[in-house]
Amino acid sequence: MRRRIALQALLWGGYVAISLAMVANFQPLTGSLVFVMGCVGAGLWAASETLRKLALRGRWLDRSPRALLLRLALTPPLLALAVQCAIFGINWVGLSLGLLAFPPGMPRGGLVLLSYTVNTTIMLWLWTAVWVGLQMLHRWRVGEIAKWQAEAAARELELQVLRAQVNPHFLFNALNNLRALINEDPTRAREMLGRLSNTLRHTLQHSAKERVPLADELAVVRDYVALEQLHHEERLRVDWQVDPATAGASVPPMLLQLLVENAIKHGVARTVGGGVVDIRIARTGERLHIAVDNPGLWTPGATEGTGLGLVHLRERLARAGGAGADCRIAAANGRVNVSVELAA
Repeated sequence: MRRRIALQALLWGGYVAISLAMVANFQPLTGSLVFVMGCVGAGLWAASETLRKLALRGRWLDRSPRALLLRLALTPPLLALAVQCAIFGINWVGLSLGLLAFPPGMPRGGLVLLSYTVNTTIMLWLWTAVWVGLQMLHRWRVGEIAKWQAEAAARELELQVLRAQVNPHFLFNALNNLRALINEDPTRAREMLGRLSNTLRHTLQHSAKERVPLADELAVVRDYVALEQLHHEERLRVDWQVDPATAGASVPPMLLQLLVENAIKHGVARTVGGGVVDIRIARTGERLHIAVDNPGLWTPGATEGTGLGLVHLRERLARAGGAGADCRIAAANGRVNVSVELAA
């Protein structure tokens, strides 16, 4: 509020000062001229504030471009006419009462009123153009901020989903298997309990980050696989092929875990006799290549059979996978292969 008042005072006060300086080049300044020009400045201030209030209350900026331009074109001339009529009225009263005096030969009449109205209209049009431009810029900035806030909220929601992403069936199976293992092999039961704890801790802590070290992701996936092997026994076999060059690389949290989980859940678990899950991780320069191959069937466009949620996975890769990150799936000879490429 105070800032707007100061800017308005500076703008129209400057206009009055410049106008008086121009008049002084042609005739001496009198108190009457200064008073009238002050009234002009006050009238322009009042007219611009009226324009602003009309635009805000009428939501002009929310209307179509045609409706907005029509209002911006017609309203300033009407306000300018009102301002000049008010000033002519003040002049008439001042002259009638002898309070004002103007140099002889000063033009008067309808044409003068029209010319002053046109001049005032131009000033109001210029003011309106600047004000509308600033309002549009402000709206654009607010829109950008809202967009980023929405994306941040969506990302936070996704992270919350990731924290709750542990398959409940996996958790129930792990707990039931641990309960049975306690009597059979207490030492192994304690080991499996530690692996389950590591898996849950990783889910709760690391999923709050955009990227985590590949070594940490591998550790939790090995724990996850060990727990699944406790459930599937000989039906689940895993072949690890991890290139030593991948040391120091990072990945989006639970990316590898998601691929392996789906390979087991929708591949090994649905295949008679189980099978082998091949996990291959290699690095080429600054690119990381992850491939998970499992027994099973997949049809392009199918929503059942893999549960991979490729769209969701690609969105995560687009945000945290770096430039060119992508995920591909293919099936041949009774096996399904999912390959991911991302920045290391």
